[in-house]
Amino acid sequence: MAENERQQRVPSVIVDDVHVTYLVIGSKGGAVRARKNDSRWKRLLRKGAKLSGAGKTEIHAVKGVSFTAYDGEVIGILGTNGSGKSTLLRAICGLQPVSQGRVYMKGKASLMGVGAALMKNLTGERNIMMGCLAMGMSPREVRAKFKEIVRFSEIGDAVYLPMSTYSHGMAARLRFAISTAMTPDVLVIDEALATGDAAFKQKSRRRIAEIQEAAGTIFVVSHSARTIQSMCTRAIWLDQGEIRMDGPADAVAKEYRAHMTTIRAERRRRRRERRARRLAEEARLEAEQPGT
Repeated sequence: MAENERQQRVPSVIVDDVHVTYLVIGSKGGAVRARKNDSRWKRLLRKGAKLSGAGKTEIHAVKGVSFTAYDGEVIGILGTNGSGKSTLLRAICGLQPVSQGRVYMKGKASLMGVGAALMKNLTGERNIMMGCLAMGMSPREVRAKFKEIVRFSEIGDAVYLPMSTYSHGMAARLRFAISTAMTPDVLVIDEALATGDAAFKQKSRRRIAEIQEAAGTIFVVSHSARTIQSMCTRAIWLDQGEIRMDGPADAVAKEYRAHMTTIRAERRRRRRERRARRLAEEARLEAEQPGT
């Protein structure tokens, strides 16, 4: 029976030895050093950077990633900031060119509200129209879905205001509502459910379940093991652009959580050592002061 189930599984996305490399022009030469409170982009530079010439830095963000996703799966992409999660999913959606390898997809992908089509200087109404048209809906279909999108996003009359007036949460809810207005073959949610109150998160999860039942494939990108464990059936753990583990969500989340606990303990140990050295140095300097 298990063999029959495996044979009946239909691949929706095949990622075959995918590499993504950036060439950053105009960057300063020299070593890429860690800085406290660095942005996600700077962390990405550190993790995969090598000097490729004067004023150019090559970043190998995704390194030889291969996996197959199947219809009906909810797959969590887990990893720390700068691990290549978002870059990989953008490559799967066709928004990021791959340097090597191939991505094969059955149907079309929707990346959390077609962010490239949403414009802050336009009203939510116009963005709904543009976003839905970008996903392949007809103007008639968009008009038929308009009230449902507004109701689901919970933005009310603000839909007639420019998106520049929206809070981060309002904009994220609208993107989610647009991206799920029609059932996509592949839905990619990039840290989306971190926004909104508990009620909206629950509503989002119900919408995801509906897409899953319609045999769609869903990718959820997060650095939270709890989110992946609660929402996904399978998880892929990315570390510095490479797959560290691929398996059932519970097992991957458990290993990732243990790994992060070890990293945090090591960071605390290093902070204690630095503090001890600083105090020792201060004590030495104080002892060397005349009259002490």
